[in-house]
Amino acid sequence: MSNKIKLGIIGYGNLGKGAVKAINQTPDMELVAIFTRRDPDSLNLDEPNVKAVHISNASEYQNDIDVMLLCGGSATDLPEQTPHFASMFNTVDSYDTHAKIPEFYQSVHEVAAKHDKTAIISVGWDPGLFSINRVMAEAILPNGENYTFWGKGLSQGHSDAVRRVNGVKNGVQYTIPSEPAIERVRSGENPELATSEKHRRVCYIVAEDGADKAAIENEIKTMPNYFADYETEVHFISEEELARDHSKAPHGGFVIRGGNTGEDNKQIYEFSLKLDSNPEFTASVLVAYARAAYRLSNEKQFGAKTVYDVAPGYISPRSAEELRKNYL
Repeated sequence: MSNKIKLGIIGYGNLGKGAVKAINQTPDMELVAIFTRRDPDSLNLDEPNVKAVHISNASEYQNDIDVMLLCGGSATDLPEQTPHFASMFNTVDSYDTHAKIPEFYQSVHEVAAKHDKTAIISVGWDPGLFSINRVMAEAILPNGENYTFWGKGLSQGHSDAVRRVNGVKNGVQYTIPSEPAIERVRSGENPELATSEKHRRVCYIVAEDGADKAAIENEIKTMPNYFADYETEVHFISEEELARDHSKAPHGGFVIRGGNTGEDNKQIYEFSLKLDSNPEFTASVLVAYARAAYRLSNEKQFGAKTVYDVAPGYISPRSAEELRKNYL
């Protein structure tokens, strides 16, 4: 009988595929099953000991899975799926609609607490690791300002928006943080920055044959909520270039706090990430927090939790003694 933590995955998109890779690099965990709304036979899993199961049959696996990783999207999947599955399993999700996290937490907490389950919500890098660093920086430097910069990264939502423009066959959009803005923050100036001063947007577009490129560029640059308020570049490229140069999903960013201590000594707190694959890194964070969900559940710490409730020792595979000896 294996004493590994047994995991399930709900959803087999980019995040779910990243979770499989992360679990395979994690010796104290094993993947039992992947649950999908598609025909399970269509997943073509190259994982001999992992079952592909229709999502409607997930409840049959309550005794086989210690923690369920919820790898759906935040717009429509997780608001329904997390409360549903938190009645049956300990769960970890990456819900990232920041403005709605309080109500999402409440909906999950009621279910998880009632059914003696532990549900860690909004895990990833933002929300997640960036959230931890914003709070730590403010607590340590109360006299200061927090700044968050995202990128250079491929934005899923903005890429979807450019692909909907008439005459666009395919395309991607990158969010690029402003180097001058970052340098002003790093210098301790604590500037007031408009949204448009912190980031610019760069689009790579494959146009339909015969499409009016000037009209496409104008429609993108004037699109409200997405591009109108930003410095935006539009570059037209071939399908081959798009496939070759823009098929990965890189991302990253910075949390920076400039603060003063004592007699006006400037102190800069900075945390940064540079990621080749946003979904694979996010999935790796989910898997680490699955270890915490398992341990908290064993301690009967039920209900919804956020990264603020989970001590770092809970996500490490190492014992408390090892951590004190080798990492402190």
